[in-house]
Amino acid sequence: MPRAVRFDQYGGPEVLYIADVDKPRPGRGEVVVAVRAAGTNPGEAAIRSGAAAARFPATFPSGQGSDLAGVVDELGEGVTAFSEGDEVIGWSWQRSSQADFVVVPDGQLIHKPPQLSWEVAGSLYIVGATAYAAVRAVSPVEGDTVAVSAAAGGVGSVTVQLLRLRGANVIGIASERNHDWLRSKGVTPVAYGDGLADRLREAAPNGVDEFIDLFGPEYVQLAVDLGVPPDRIETIISFEKAGEVGAKTEGSGDATTTEVLSEMADLAASGRIEIPIAATYPLDQVREAYEQLEKRHTHGKIVLIHRTSSADWARIRQRSETR
Repeated sequence: MPRAVRFDQYGGPEVLYIADVDKPRPGRGEVVVAVRAAGTNPGEAAIRSGAAAARFPATFPSGQGSDLAGVVDELGEGVTAFSEGDEVIGWSWQRSSQADFVVVPDGQLIHKPPQLSWEVAGSLYIVGATAYAAVRAVSPVEGDTVAVSAAAGGVGSVTVQLLRLRGANVIGIASERNHDWLRSKGVTPVAYGDGLADRLREAAPNGVDEFIDLFGPEYVQLAVDLGVPPDRIETIISFEKAGEVGAKTEGSGDATTTEVLSEMADLAASGRIEIPIAATYPLDQVREAYEQLEKRHTHGKIVLIHRTSSADWARIRQRSETR
């Protein structure tokens, strides 16, 4: 039977399990995708642990996952933009992408550029939309100096590259082991920890124009202490602190469109931005994947690779070749 990630209660990665499920069937305007890869994200861990229950409560049993890339397996009535066998990238609003098959509206899919690996395609939606929204929120112009916390993480790695494409001078706050990668992208690396404010002032003697926080409220306060105007401070995680100081809190939901996803896919396919892949895990090692993710020290994305049966892939390929 097809498999899907499930959890029946809030808790750590140990509450995750693989369930045998019925294969989904598409309704009108929907597409069934045989999933090849699905990214993991800190927001999913926060939902599963209960830390985000006030904003994003779970209903049990709950599925998991938003990012997805795979092959169109079945079309619902009225779908004309895709054909069986098409390679696609998309997202699920139903916390359901970490599964062998997922059903989504056709308006949540784009065609996958052939240059993209499955790992990159399957982890592109959340980081792409979040980074796009964060950069747009602070609206840097060429020559501005922008500081970014967690600059080598999944979202941070993309954010710093988008800022550089805009011509900004980027200061990336990250552990020293990621400094060489940041330098390779034209980013000035600064180590986090005691004395950070002084190191930022040294790296930006004319001041920091914008600040993007991807880690926690202490960085929002740091931005205020550095004199960054509140409307030039953006956080994707520190909502309460942002409310206190008047910072922005734009995230993936503010940039979730197929147009944005297509733009990010084209940037990645052309090599203008890199989507670093920290690790891949098979679907049945989802607990191990989230244990690594929740250490919060990975450079880039952790991706679940789905092992659809050879019989299913043969059927999908045959449909594609004969359509």
